[in-house]
Amino acid sequence: MSDPLQENRYEHAFQNPDLPLDRRIDCILSLMTLSEKVDCLGTNPSVPRLGIQGCGHLEGLHGLALGGPGRWGNDHPLATTTFPQAIGLAQTWDPDLVCEAAAAIAHEARYVFQSPRYRRGGLVIRAPNADLGRDPRWGRTEECYGEDPFLAGTMAVAFTRGLQGDDPRYWKAAALLKHFFANSNENGRESTSSDFDEALFRDYYSVPFRMAIQEGGARAFMTAYNAHNGIPCTIHPVLSTVAASEWQHDGIVCTDAEALELLVTAHHSHPDTCQAAAASVRAGITQFLGKHREAVAGALDRGLLSEGDIDRVLRGNFRVMLRLGLVDPPSRVPYSSIGSSDEEPWSSEAHRAAVLRATQASIVLLKNAGGLLPLDPERVGSVAVLGPLADRVLIDWYSGTPPYTVSPLDGIRNRVGSRLRVRSATNNDDSDAVRLARESDVCVVCVGNHPTGDAPWAQVTRPSYGKEAVDRRSIELEDEALVRKVWDANPRTVVVLIASFPYAIAWSQDRVPAIVHMTHNSQELGTALAAALFGDANPAGRLVQTWPRSTEDLLPMMDYDIRHGRTYMYLRSEPLYPFGFGLSYTTFEYRAIHTSTGSVAADGSVDVVVDVHNAGTRAGDEVLQLYTARSAPSEHGPRALRGFRRVHLAPGETKSVPLRLDARALAAWNSDRGCFQVQGGEVDILVGRSSAQIELRRRLMIVA
Repeated sequence: MSDPLQENRYEHAFQNPDLPLDRRIDCILSLMTLSEKVDCLGTNPSVPRLGIQGCGHLEGLHGLALGGPGRWGNDHPLATTTFPQAIGLAQTWDPDLVCEAAAAIAHEARYVFQSPRYRRGGLVIRAPNADLGRDPRWGRTEECYGEDPFLAGTMAVAFTRGLQGDDPRYWKAAALLKHFFANSNENGRESTSSDFDEALFRDYYSVPFRMAIQEGGARAFMTAYNAHNGIPCTIHPVLSTVAASEWQHDGIVCTDAEALELLVTAHHSHPDTCQAAAASVRAGITQFLGKHREAVAGALDRGLLSEGDIDRVLRGNFRVMLRLGLVDPPSRVPYSSIGSSDEEPWSSEAHRAAVLRATQASIVLLKNAGGLLPLDPERVGSVAVLGPLADRVLIDWYSGTPPYTVSPLDGIRNRVGSRLRVRSATNNDDSDAVRLARESDVCVVCVGNHPTGDAPWAQVTRPSYGKEAVDRRSIELEDEALVRKVWDANPRTVVVLIASFPYAIAWSQDRVPAIVHMTHNSQELGTALAAALFGDANPAGRLVQTWPRSTEDLLPMMDYDIRHGRTYMYLRSEPLYPFGFGLSYTTFEYRAIHTSTGSVAADGSVDVVVDVHNAGTRAGDEVLQLYTARSAPSEHGPRALRGFRRVHLAPGETKSVPLRLDARALAAWNSDRGCFQVQGGEVDILVGRSSAQIELRRRLMIVA
């Protein structure tokens, strides 16, 4: 119970940080004019007349975006710490590292927002992207955490927790999830419909959002441009029936940019923007990204909306602002001192070290025939660093401007110094590359995509390139032609595939002895790569998507029913690399699996312990992956990831690694009953190196 004497210290009840949030919001709404309320349906719910400071949004998928190709800093770009692309962060299979990256982004957002030197930006961060990468042609694959709902959800939870911090009352920043939901095609996204049944909505497409909200505590999300089964996501009933009612989401629900107008011009769901605005607010939209004032005012004038309708949705906006501590005395908010230091966080050793750890952990070793890697400077006299990406660190549309970059060539030269000769051919003259290949002991060929398509908005220069507004037309690697020429000249060739997406590199896999994959954007890209190539770090990243052998193996882009053959769960063709795949410079043996019980109730759990041994001569990380499959095939799919753990083992070391399996995680949507249900019967517990390489099995009885 609040103290009446204490309350008298404040002119208005909303200023009292000891009152319940809803009572404070009641006070705010009671004091606001209708015009102010309409203004607060934008992305910055400030009320200057009442001294209420809100905040706007910033992009932050893999670093605070206040610069970069998207010109997020407008005419005043600001350098900020830049991590690997989101899909690269997922390839670490390490939620703690993802949480650490997000915490650094939140710290920099607070610094910029609060520092007297800057006082700009916002604390609502448009990240993580919880959409699922069901098709490698999706132009925004780089923004997601892969094709598996459990893995993507786990990473979304980690990123959300990193952004928001661990204080029980206040958030460092607010995570705004993108894009609810089933948003994984770019071509025609403003008007297309992603069609599938409720079981796939519940068991697949909505899972990362549900996890981030219920487990991570996210209280903001952006709706998708597309429709689902003919209803635009901007006004879809699930905003209220599922997100609000079932998941207890009670914060910001924001449209995507100009989505209000698209309801009229693209989806043709409403005859004018006034009716579209009314439908959006009634559906649960609390913020419009784009022009909204005239449309909302018109809806009010025509009786399509009431002030009470606006009050209901504004509560979510102010709830987030209060959780950020923007209305409270700075002495109450644990993050209020960020920005008082002269040391800019993007210049700190702590943030640089965090980038390097994440980048090293994201590197995937795809092939290493004959032990070509790691390279030994004492045995290799010369290295040719070739290819169009050898001397570049490319950044994507949602990147900021990094404070510095280390290219592959820089990283290799910094690593070896004068101990071996490093030469490069980074122009478009293949003859130079071939000449250097013949004259060198080893070739390192850096190829991949250009993350902005090397072209203006909605355009790309190659079929395999994709980005926002453009899906890929091909997954074949155009630069494989250069790889062939270099390999012909010198078979001791390492391909470094720096890419935002899976590529069909069957030719290279068949012939080139060593292939390393990493994603774009890290300011420490070259440092991390050199550490992997020369064995200072043992690669242990794992793929988070299935890599097909060719474009012809893919289903039609707009087929959203993954049961037809998408993802590792329903794949019908032999992949080039399976989901969860990745090699190491050492050898791990899976020796035993133990379970705490042979049967478990539908609401119980079982402890799974796996004994894994490093049988090689190098220390390294192994990523243990736990899948389940019904003994008899079911409609939920033959195999699904249920747990994972990245563990470090010294040479000769054995560890007993615990993995808990909650039987409730096996629940699938029962369309007849309209609820999740755990089906009784036998379930196989499968533990291995990837979805296709299972080493240990144990059968479990589910008692439902």
